[in-house]
Amino acid sequence: MRPAPVRGEPALPAWIREKKVRLSGLHEIKQLMRGRGLSTVCEEARCPNRSECFERKTATFLIAGDVCTRACGFCNIASGVPRPLDPAEPGNLAKAAAALGLRHVVVTSVDRDDLPDGGAAHWGEVVRALKRDDPTRTVEVLTPDFQGRETSIDLVAEAGPDVFNHNVETVPRLYRAVRPRAEFGRSVGLLARVRRRHPGMATKSGMMLGLSETDDEVLEVLRHLRGAGVDIVTVGQYLRPGAWNLPVVEYAPPERFERIREAGERLGFRHVFSGPFVRSSYRAEEAFLASGSAARD
Repeated sequence: MRPAPVRGEPALPAWIREKKVRLSGLHEIKQLMRGRGLSTVCEEARCPNRSECFERKTATFLIAGDVCTRACGFCNIASGVPRPLDPAEPGNLAKAAAALGLRHVVVTSVDRDDLPDGGAAHWGEVVRALKRDDPTRTVEVLTPDFQGRETSIDLVAEAGPDVFNHNVETVPRLYRAVRPRAEFGRSVGLLARVRRRHPGMATKSGMMLGLSETDDEVLEVLRHLRGAGVDIVTVGQYLRPGAWNLPVVEYAPPERFERIREAGERLGFRHVFSGPFVRSSYRAEEAFLASGSAARD
């Protein structure tokens, strides 16, 4: 069950209020997506950057349906019993990416705990379809944890994405409320496995601030991620997407994000993208290129 509504959130500070969703850039991409039976996580999760990204003709494709088998406290995607996978989805997604002229494509999915492989084979087909359509295009996957199944993790990684992203989302102390069916160690282990088996593939993870985590806890998470060989890390502000989601405990000021960015760089991450409106797929191509991962052997 999702948490009940809670009142009494802190007032929006100026650095949050100044970000407004503009509707003018949404129509063209929405029309293209609907025409091909596709979804974006930008819309499903009510991302605050969606109008900016849509105006730039970029989007994070949501595959394997728009109903999740989990109900994480921070997420606005519907939970329940998903529909069967669409075998036409890989080809349709590749056509949409071509129509948008995308050089760097980000793909994510709902959790599909109803499937024996968690949807990993479908993931592999999507990555291969994107690569066949344009071998020069870079592909970034933002995957679920596949319940820790090594065969599923390997199926996705062996399809050849350029970036393998899996978010830890928050600090271990808060997992019961934020990610009740996930495990911090499982998520870090997934990233470490990809690094060991595919040393030339960029790895990435992200987390949110604003749910009562301390700076010491955030730094410990960053140490674990760096120890797993993660290259790129994103840190953003949690914004409550709906009445049934967890309330915001605090709004982290810009200077806190800057401290975390500096700490991450000292730990040796190739790129740390930290700010109130940073999301794991926001300006993903920029983060990939800035990390130097594109040039790594």
